[in-house]
Amino acid sequence: MSIEENVQIVKDFFAAMGSGDKQGLLALVAEDIEWIIPGEYWPLAGTHRGHAGLAVVLQKASEEIEMTYPEPPEFVAQGDRVMVVGVATGEIKATNKPFKDDWVFAITVQNGKVTKIREYIDTQALARASEMDASGPA
Repeated sequence: MSIEENVQIVKDFFAAMGSGDKQGLLALVAEDIEWIIPGEYWPLAGTHRGHAGLAVVLQKASEEIEMTYPEPPEFVAQGDRVMVVGVATGEIKATNKPFKDDWVFAITVQNGKVTKIREYIDTQALARASEMDASGPA
């Protein structure tokens, strides 16, 4: 696949995530997708594999956070890798604490499917916003 086709697949992936189109999302990812989210003390952290793992992480995300993207992300590609650079702002639902997350997704596309996602996120900002105060949620 061409670099342009790989970028379009990643753009379609983000559009499907943003609109909640689960079937469209599954059509864009390999059966053995691997999504790595670094960090500790962050409910979404870990390695998520396959369609089942993708479903779990997306469900957790919808339960845990409210998020907006103040500006469209930037897409940079070479070969089968597409880097997506963006900023998200939002709130952790359990604590009502806001966060700002500057992020990069390194996405591998092979044979027209997203096969691997590695997030580079501000884990400290997200962990800080996830911390409960001694008295409970803010």
